[in-house]
Amino acid sequence: MLLAGSASAQMGAAVPGPDIPVEPTPKGFFDIVFSGGWVGVLIMLLLLVLSLTAAYLVIEHLLTIRRSELMPDGLGDDVRQLLVAGQVTEADQACRSKPSFLAFVLLSGIAEMEGGWQAIEKAIEDATAEQSARLFRKIEYLSVIGNIAPMVGLLGTVTGMIFAFQQVAATQGSAGAADLAEGIYQALVTTVGGLIVAIPSLGAFAIFRNRVDQLVAEAAYMAQHVFTPLKRRRSTKKRANSPPLPPT
Repeated sequence: MLLAGSASAQMGAAVPGPDIPVEPTPKGFFDIVFSGGWVGVLIMLLLLVLSLTAAYLVIEHLLTIRRSELMPDGLGDDVRQLLVAGQVTEADQACRSKPSFLAFVLLSGIAEMEGGWQAIEKAIEDATAEQSARLFRKIEYLSVIGNIAPMVGLLGTVTGMIFAFQQVAATQGSAGAADLAEGIYQALVTTVGGLIVAIPSLGAFAIFRNRVDQLVAEAAYMAQHVFTPLKRRRSTKKRANSPPLPPT
């Protein structure tokens, strides 16, 4: 009887009574995401749209900002050989058959061949600046998303804090620290979401910016290399046509 009484006492102690608080079960991912009320849900949906847009831009830039897309293989050498042979029309057609960054720069230089080397060089510089600006504007949207996302998250945090203190004011201060902490916890969820969107977006923007700088420099050097024989030929012809120096 003593053993049975001791066992039943231990079993009774193991079972939580009505006065013993039961630990709350951890919240799931969606419970955490949508714990900020309807305002938090709207802000999280906006952050979701920003994140999907950033993912689309990253994939699109990975497919378009490549050396093979901006500088097709063999285009520079083919145009150089055609220009050396004096086949300007064929060189123009070769560039138009492979539309790209390098082709646009070469077409600009070919269009100014009648104006001499200075006109060709100026056309190459202007075309390179125009195309590089277009590429930078293209990747600038990632920077915009990276700067907007934390602000959107901060907006959700400030809104949640307002609701939390409004609850304290409505209850005339009877709301405890637990109620206030829960409101703050729900408000900070949007800030975390904004940072999760902003950090990869800014990182991808930095990577693509350096990539564009490198490819633009390579394209400008290749364009100069294509037209170098024309510069040498004009210099040689100019020296041949110049009058001889008077004897001393």
